[in-house]
Amino acid sequence: MPKVKMPKNSPSLDMTPMVDLAFLLVTFFMLTTQFRPDEPVIIDSPSSISEKILPDKSMVVSIDTENRIFFNLEGKEIRRSMLQQMGEKYDVTFDENEMKRFAVMTTFGLSVQQLKKYITMDDEKRKEFMKNSGGIPYDSLNNQLGDWIRFGRLADAQLNPDIPKDKQLRFAIKGDSQANYTTVKRVIEIFQEMKVNRFNLVTTLEENPNQ
Repeated sequence: MPKVKMPKNSPSLDMTPMVDLAFLLVTFFMLTTQFRPDEPVIIDSPSSISEKILPDKSMVVSIDTENRIFFNLEGKEIRRSMLQQMGEKYDVTFDENEMKRFAVMTTFGLSVQQLKKYITMDDEKRKEFMKNSGGIPYDSLNNQLGDWIRFGRLADAQLNPDIPKDKQLRFAIKGDSQANYTTVKRVIEIFQEMKVNRFNLVTTLEENPNQ
């Protein structure tokens, strides 16, 4: 008696749900992703073997090759509060639209008196303006850097009074490898004057010489 051969059917897999899921994920990322604005200055930091990563919530003071000082602190509400306090001290009035624009900006390096004009510029004009900027004043007679540090720290404390210790604001200095040591030393002194005695020095990870 001959054997009965069972018909062979190729297994099929309906990919429609997977395609729908892929498009949903693409749409989600397109709608929620925020591109980081271009930094106004390129800092070629010295190299080291440290693998520690700077926390997202950090106040960063940068020093370029011309020893100009730049400042950045993330957080929309923190930046708004910080700007308002700086304006009150230096008698510069910022309206609601200017504060909103400043809240989403990135690193800046100019005096608070120039900031009002700078905020209203488009991206291309800001880049050109920053090339000729003298950076944030930091000498003893006009220590605006110290005030940015003080008001930034105060704004963070006011808006986040109960934040855990491991998520508190961190401080960092990002100096170019060609920056003058005297300038770096002065920035460290300003941090200490503002009662900040713990901060990171941002470096570039060295390549493994054994590889």
